[in-house]
Amino acid sequence: MPAPSEAPLIITAELEPEAFARLDGLRRRYFPAERNVIPAHVSLFHHLPAHEQDAVEAALEVATERRSPTLRLTQPRSLGRGMAVDVEAPDLTPVHRELSRAFAEWLTPQDRQPFRPHVTLMNKATVEDAKAALAELAADWAAFDSHAPALLLWRYLGGPWEPVRRFPFTGRAG
Repeated sequence: MPAPSEAPLIITAELEPEAFARLDGLRRRYFPAERNVIPAHVSLFHHLPAHEQDAVEAALEVATERRSPTLRLTQPRSLGRGMAVDVEAPDLTPVHRELSRAFAEWLTPQDRQPFRPHVTLMNKATVEDAKAALAELAADWAAFDSHAPALLLWRYLGGPWEPVRRFPFTGRAG
């Protein structure tokens, strides 16, 4: 496990409490318990350098001057050995694009991929278990709307994450 001062930084969109409770409950239900060490989340960036924390925080302060992005949790989809719920987030996409420009020189290949927001509910399971869980969840799934009240900065500690700071969307930029 890296020392906290060297641990990579992660950025997620915070889920409003009702959506978080629902999705985190599903994550606890479906994710293999021994591997479920983080809460339900929508990842924006998976690995930013710890030594750039001040610059990362400055960019997050600017990016969150807009209004809280709306989220539509549309449908479950297969991840092969897991499943996720897709998130339509037209107001979050420009935030991701702005931050991608600010972090361009630090982005890993994973973080350079097109932004496909989702909430992972199961991963690292068997293909059979993942298929069964997806069929079960999809049978009763109904899309729902939510919003992201903030962006969250985390430190990756080799499995678990440590919260660093919350950046609420303020609406100051209109």
